[in-house]
Amino acid sequence: MPEIAAIKGILFDKDGTLVDFNRTWFEIIMALARKASSGDESLARTLVQQGGYDWGVKRFISGSVVAAGTVEDLVDLWHPALSQTERRSRIAQYDRFAVEEGSGQAAPIEGLHATLQHLVDQGFVLGIATNDSEAGARATATALGLDDLFTAIIGYDSVARAKPYADQLHLFAAKTGLLPAQIAMVGDNPHDLEMAHAAGAGVAIGVLSGNSSREELAELSDVILGSIAELPALLMKA
Repeated sequence: MPEIAAIKGILFDKDGTLVDFNRTWFEIIMALARKASSGDESLARTLVQQGGYDWGVKRFISGSVVAAGTVEDLVDLWHPALSQTERRSRIAQYDRFAVEEGSGQAAPIEGLHATLQHLVDQGFVLGIATNDSEAGARATATALGLDDLFTAIIGYDSVARAKPYADQLHLFAAKTGLLPAQIAMVGDNPHDLEMAHAAGAGVAIGVLSGNSSREELAELSDVILGSIAELPALLMKA
């Protein structure tokens, strides 16, 4: 077990960790798919399935493009024949839609604000690292009344390389003056934890509040929790 007592900062994934992924994103992705298919409902459902939605269990699959990728990945999946100019335009359109709708439909994980406030009161520096855009993450934080609790909010477009690369955690370290070994990374998808290891984070904490099973997170996690609500108790024991 890593030395949890050395942790001074906590970097959170957003979707599936701070907000309920499927409640927040299903309708948004479905709406984008309907736009992409020009209203063809059958094609829209196929596009959503390609993005990683399992219609049988009614959730996005761990590691899928929607669950783990960026809007750039989604555009490339759904619109592979676009020119570079068209691709940039479509990415910008999707990003704007995600910012507006993602913040408006964000469904917080149970006990979210109280948990984060407790961690701040314990002296931890908090941040968000998401494969959503930085603007989208900031809009969600504002909509949920969390702005004052985060020292840094980092999106896929804040760095050269999104998760699972180390860039977002290293940027959080640079913004806070912490060493990577003093930072705990908390996320619900394998790519969150892969980033933690790539960046040399002190602790990689998996949570089961998103789209991944315990088995999918086990090999990459130092600790697995039901949700972030269990974090204050874990860190108080350190």
